[in-house]
Order: sequence, then structure tokens, then C-alpha cells
Amino acid sequence: MSTIHDQAMNYVYQQVLQRLLSFFSRAERTALQLLIQRLVVAAGGMDNIGQFKVLVNQSGSRESSYTLALLRAAQLTVAGRAPATFQLRVATLRWSGDSPAALQNLHRSYSALFLYDDPRVELLMADNREVMPFDYRMPVTDEGREASRINLLLVGHCRTWLEIPELWDDAYLATAEYYSQIARWNNGVDAMISTETRSSQRHFLEGLNRALQRVTIAGPGLVHSGFEALFPLLDGLGVDFYRQLRPVDDQPAWRPEGEFEACRRTSFIDINDMVVGKLEDRLPLLGEFLGFEADDLALYQGEALFADPLTSAHVRGLYARFIEGRAYESGVDDYIQYALADMRRNEVADGICQHLMASFEAVRAPEHLRMQAEDFLLKSFDVNETQLACLLFAPFIDSGRGLERFLRNCHPGMLVAMPDLHRAMQGLHAPEQVLKWITEVSGLPVRLVTHLYAMGPVQLCAPVESASANPCSDETGTVTQAERSTVR
Repeated sequence: MSTIHDQAMNYVYQQVLQRLLSFFSRAERTALQLLIQRLVVAAGGMDNIGQFKVLVNQSGSRESSYTLALLRAAQLTVAGRAPATFQLRVATLRWSGDSPAALQNLHRSYSALFLYDDPRVELLMADNREVMPFDYRMPVTDEGREASRINLLLVGHCRTWLEIPELWDDAYLATAEYYSQIARWNNGVDAMISTETRSSQRHFLEGLNRALQRVTIAGPGLVHSGFEALFPLLDGLGVDFYRQLRPVDDQPAWRPEGEFEACRRTSFIDINDMVVGKLEDRLPLLGEFLGFEADDLALYQGEALFADPLTSAHVRGLYARFIEGRAYESGVDDYIQYALADMRRNEVADGICQHLMASFEAVRAPEHLRMQAEDFLLKSFDVNETQLACLLFAPFIDSGRGLERFLRNCHPGMLVAMPDLHRAMQGLHAPEQVLKWITEVSGLPVRLVTHLYAMGPVQLCAPVESASANPCSDETGTVTQAERSTVR
């Protein structure tokens, strides 16, 4: 029975391969053979290919779906030529910002590629530091949702008030921590594969550099080397990237405990050069075969991998209103022009540019855009506009240096309670009403606000190309000068 079953499944897999290859151009078929050669060399020869395990991350984007299709084609091609083929670990980080459409895209692509129940494939997801089998029907756990909310707010507060917030800085920390752990789980993997461009790799490392420094952990510094430096970098950062912001017992350890290798052996294999042709050429494979359906506003995100465009425009609008004293609409227009310039700089096809801008026009009315963005933040992260405005002013960090400015602009009635607010943020006794106000306005427990209060001013060191450059910028001096010109 087992032999008959294996023969039947091999037939099914070969049918899947033939259909998959029918969507490949001649250039893609050539690239596929080069990809197989690269994997065989990395494995140490065809004799070792059966013990070689490859990690591929899935975000639900077009690029990650195409990467998976390439690797599946390579895996099934090798299986048809040799006694064994390499193993695939397909993993996804569950995040409160994930859309149901992205999960459906994953499920449809996994089904089309016959990944479910293939013993050569692991389908995994990580939620709130727990690795578990992938299940597209399972929502983010309540604990994971709360952790995402707290971490987004905490990291967002680690900045000066004049600095436009990068609302998704926490996502860089969460993703890097996930890469480090998913590569070590259950005997680990030999290599991580990605088709991300060199520019996107650099953008991620720069974002990680910025986020690590915000939470007072040394960043990577020189990042021009790309993802080949990712795992050596992660090995030196420890297992908890939030340790300076949250007490040790405030977050769970990575689970299942005891199933993570102490020493990771993973390397990185860049296969971006295997991606041939234009995006339009891959649409039949993505749409007809993998069942990929794009969210109009997520059609092009550029290198800001975690940024929801609509929400990013909303944040820029609020920043213009609260911090710069301009109209909300002006900030939104700034973001739209930036997004358009980014697309042109990256030579995105005119059709995609026009489609995205037309989609943006549909919600460009300030009231409509604001309502949708507020609804997304509330449903995905349980963050309301009051808490977002608080984050824009970053009033707690550096001994509450920005507190008075925040109160004068947003909560003038609380100016009389400033002494009590400072006592509460120092962990001293304060009236219950004051403690409740801090939690409601910030969205953070008072115990975590005290961590922000105790942190010094943020000083970022930008990634540099050479050791001779001076990468550090003391934001304290910059903000002091700006405060003099702004407030006085």
C-alpha cells in the first residue's frame, strides 16, 4: 500500500511540476537549472542533497510567492532526477498587521504547489514567539496581538518629537528575531533563500540598524554587504531584542522550549539573479496558477516592506497637523508624492504606478482615508488616534522631556497634574486618576512608561560605507536647537 501510495503521489508531484513549468518562459527554465546547480553546490554535491534543508520566508507578497514557486520547481525537478531532493522549510511570521488576503494568498499557493502533506516540506508559522504548524484559518492569538500592540508603541516612543515616526520600526526587530529563531528550530536549516534585491536587503538592514539603536542595542553599522551578513549579525545580538524595554518576565521565551539549536549553522543564498523578466510576465503564474490576489493599496510598497501605505499616509498627515502645524491633507500629499517618486526611482512599470495612484485617489478624501486608517490601526493593533498622537510627541523618553509640549498641544487640562505625572513615571506614588490617564492616553501600562522615562535621549548612528565617515548624529543637540526656534 505504501509503495502504491508513493507512486501515486510522485505522479501527482510530476503533474504539478509540468503545470508549473508551463508558466515559465525559456529564460526562467534556464534560470531554474542554474538555481538547481547552486543548491547542489551549497549542499556539497548531489549525494548530500537529501539532507540539505532550505528556509524560505513567506509574507504573502508577490515576490515571496514567486520565490516559493521557483524553489518548489527546483525541488520537484531534482526529485525526478535523483533518489532524494532537498527539504523545504516554508515559514511565516504572524503579525497583527497581516491582512486576511495575505493569508489566503499563502493557502492558495501552498495548495497549488501541493505543499500540504508532502514530507519533504515543513509549513510553519510563528506567533508570539511560538513556532507551530501553518494554519491560515487561525487568527493571531490574543497574546500575540497584545505583544504587537505594546511593542509597536514602545519602539515608536523611542525617538525625538521632531523626527517623523517610522511606525513599523518594531516590525524590523520582530522579523530579525524571527529569522534568528526559525533558522535554529528543530535541528535548524542549512540555508535561507531569498530573491530580494540588493537594495531591499540593504533597506532591511538599515531599518534594523535604526530600530536596534532605538531600543539601545548596538546596530549593525556597516550594512552594504547585504543578507550574507544577516545571520552573523543576529548571532551577536542575543535572543531578546526587547530586553531594554521590557522586563525579562514580561514576554514569553521562544517555544517549544528545548527545540532550538544553541549553535545556528545557516548561511544565506541570494538568488535574485535568478529572477528574469518583468513583473507583468509573472502575473499569469501568480494569478492563474498560485491564485495570488493583490490588495490594490499594497500593490507596490517599495522597500518599506512592513508599511501599509494608507496608514503611513495617515501618520504623515497627523504629523503635519500636530507637529508641523500644517493641514492634515498636506502631510498626506507629501506621502503620496514620496511614494510616487520612490516608484519612479525603482523603475516600476507605468501601469502599476497608475493603478496604485488610482487606488489611492479612491480614498484620498481626508475623511475617508482617515477613517480607514484609524479602523486598520484599531482592528489590527488596538491603537486609537489619541494614543497615536501621544506617540507622535514621544513625551515620556529622556525623563519626560517632551511632556509639557505634549500636554499644551493635546491635553492642556492636565498641565496642573504635571508633578504627579512625573512622579508616576518615576515609579513613585501618584493618584489613581493620573495612572489611569497615562495608560489610556499612551496605550501602555505605567510600568513600561517608566522604562521609557528612564531611557536617555535617542542618538542614532547611520549605517556608513567606510570606517572613515562619521555615522553618529547627536539628536539631543539637533532637537535643542529646533526647540529654540520652534517654541520661542
